Amino acid sequence: MKPVYIDEDAERQRALLSAACRALHERGWMPGTSGNVSVRSGEAVVITAGDQRRGTITHHNTVMVDPLEGLPLLGETEWPPAETPVHLAIYRQLPDCGAVVQAHAPYSTALATLIGSAGSVGQAVFQELELAKGLGVPDPSLVGVPVFENWPDASRIAADVTAYLDESAAAAPPVLLIGRHGATTWGRDIDEARNRLECIEELSHLTLLTGAFGPGTAKECVR
Repeated sequence: MKPVYIDEDAERQRALLSAACRALHERGWMPGTSGNVSVRSGEAVVITAGDQRRGTITHHNTVMVDPLEGLPLLGETEWPPAETPVHLAIYRQLPDCGAVVQAHAPYSTALATLIGSAGSVGQAVFQELELAKGLGVPDPSLVGVPVFENWPDASRIAADVTAYLDESAAAAPPVLLIGRHGATTWGRDIDEARNRLECIEELSHLTLLTGAFGPGTAKECVR
């Protein structure tokens, strides 16, 4: 493996990752060992390690990986989570992206599961909801968020995400949903990515409450 340049403040980045995970765990959006946060660190990516309880995670439970294969760099003691290929796909396609958050927030997970995708890219459409402005899209009056199939192999999800961003990166909202899995958001830093996660979660909540998928659907999903 060739040498990989990393940021000088990598240790601070590790601390920010673990703090973000603990905060999202407290909200109920990263139960157990689910969910991940990552940041770009020079040429490398720092991501929360797999199989670590998010409520007690510390900077020691993060891992620096190379940007191509997602393998731990020399000296790392943790192993990256299964969702790492999706994080890396977003970084490769979006040079300005500095952080990615993936969480099992309940309403966005429910919405993605209802829509389904059956092996293709589905779409969640949010119309005339003021909160859509929080996603930072050019036209918040009509926002289409892609919904991807939750393939068992995350590399296949990453390939779908890569193909999608190849075609629409310029106009794509900084969020995607994965059926039966949750929401993934990104931004210039952790705060921006987390703010967008809050927006897509509330947009999903409002969509379910308004019964956009037929009578009784919202009631069944939020009880």
